[in-house]
Amino acid sequence: MSPQRMTPLAQLPAGAWRGVAGVFTDIDDTLTTSGAITLDALRALSALEAAGLPVIAVTGRPVGWSEPFALGWPVRAIVAENGAVLLTRTGATEEKGLRPAAGGRNQLQKTYQQDAETRRRNFGRLQDAAARVLREVRGATLARDSAGRETDIAIDHSEFMRLSERRIGEVVRILREEGLHATVSSIHVNGWIGEHDKWQGACWAARELLGIDLPAEAARWVYVGDSTNDQKMFQHFPQSVGVANIERFVPQLEHLPRWVTAGERGAGFAEVAARLLADRSSA
Repeated sequence: MSPQRMTPLAQLPAGAWRGVAGVFTDIDDTLTTSGAITLDALRALSALEAAGLPVIAVTGRPVGWSEPFALGWPVRAIVAENGAVLLTRTGATEEKGLRPAAGGRNQLQKTYQQDAETRRRNFGRLQDAAARVLREVRGATLARDSAGRETDIAIDHSEFMRLSERRIGEVVRILREEGLHATVSSIHVNGWIGEHDKWQGACWAARELLGIDLPAEAARWVYVGDSTNDQKMFQHFPQSVGVANIERFVPQLEHLPRWVTAGERGAGFAEVAARLLADRSSA
């Protein structure tokens, strides 16, 4: 059952996260501000990696946008487009927790949940749905990262353009009428075809990369997020955390995170990492 309120992370009992195995995290407005990772969040990712705590990012951002970060950030992988595509660096070792892969350490490997024919067939439906939104919702525009999207579409509501809550609702309604799944992140309305989502994508990544059954082990992982499209993650991860800027979305959330940080965005993620590392060092 989802908690009825969020508890400040500062009230987490000492040592409570001693057995945590790693972190799943959102990206936009959790690690980043205006699309760029904050220095404190980047340092936190490095510290977690050095401590042997893998981080897997799960985002609604597109493949094209995510690729350089999957290569450059100290994360185990990025699951892009709300669970559709898994991006990993090849050449990792078993000691790092990954199954061995061919190729150099700085090569990127892309794995899709849907086959090429399904993606091709869905692409036309997605473009038709996007065109309808642009026709029918005043002020609606495609997200500027749309050129990098392979399996979904995104409408900007807060990144570079502003849509009212009413118009965001209209976008969601149209996408669903067109047979798409639709979620609202802190910056975009995303629409896609298929049964994947952030939670299913996280489970897929955990099986592929770590050989674990995430539903059975979710209590040993922390999830960090900030908006309505993180709700399934908050629902399934007993140790879920919202960074402080989640307050904007609380009225719209059916499932709240268990904990909330004092800091917003990257500062909030760094707060989570610091607590994890403190509990780890006390083991």
